[in-house]
Amino acid sequence: MHQVWLNGQLSDQISVTDRGISYGDGLFETIRIRDGKPELLDAHLARLEKGLAVLRFPAETLEIVKSDLSTLTLSGDAVLKLVITRGQGERGYALPLTTQPSRVMILSPGKNDNSKASGIRARFCDYRLAINPALAGIKHLNRLEQVMARSEWTDPDISEGIVCDSEGFLVEGTMSNLFWVSASGTVFTPGIERCGVSGVMRDFLIHCLADLGIECQVGLYTPEALLSASEVFFCNSLIHIWPVSELEGRSFSPGPVIQQLQSRLKQVLV
Repeated sequence: MHQVWLNGQLSDQISVTDRGISYGDGLFETIRIRDGKPELLDAHLARLEKGLAVLRFPAETLEIVKSDLSTLTLSGDAVLKLVITRGQGERGYALPLTTQPSRVMILSPGKNDNSKASGIRARFCDYRLAINPALAGIKHLNRLEQVMARSEWTDPDISEGIVCDSEGFLVEGTMSNLFWVSASGTVFTPGIERCGVSGVMRDFLIHCLADLGIECQVGLYTPEALLSASEVFFCNSLIHIWPVSELEGRSFSPGPVIQQLQSRLKQVLV
């Protein structure tokens, strides 16, 4: 059962004039809670702070969110979703003269499921992400592109889809970031300077790779790069790492890079 707070008070009622509803004017973070502790909380808050600055929210917004978080009593395994909107506003796109952001916290049961740690089926999506460097990286509320990409399949055996940008370069999964390993052992991941989300787990794994002495290259790559890879995997804050076992008829197995990263996550986060 969900618990929902609006502006620090138990409530699931938000105004129909809220700009988050009207325009997707806001941001969100989804945080994994394990044994009552938020994983990578500082990284989530850092990304939220960057997004608030990009969207020109009041400077004090992050401190208010932190105050809201301090009132929570967390236990066991759960998922905490933070949604920050511009708040109520009149019709029209112009920013309100006075902004009073709405802060929503949704706490849901979150049993940690490791059933996909050995591998998943994935596919390429036909839908393409628009290139927009101004909003690239931040986790804003406008997720219609991801909704459209995810709508392309209903097969429950396919767990994730890979999305390219409008020029055909790899970006990410519909709900995750993407990595792959070449035959020589070099790790690759698409850059997110043009579009896509700068995932908290993506950044964490890039640091882990550096600590392990494994080269990681970030750049523009086409889908063909995946079909010649030795390992492919997705990541986000909730799933941690999902190795790909099948992609467009090609089979993969979790190799030494995935195994080292999974081991490192168990040491650091579990």
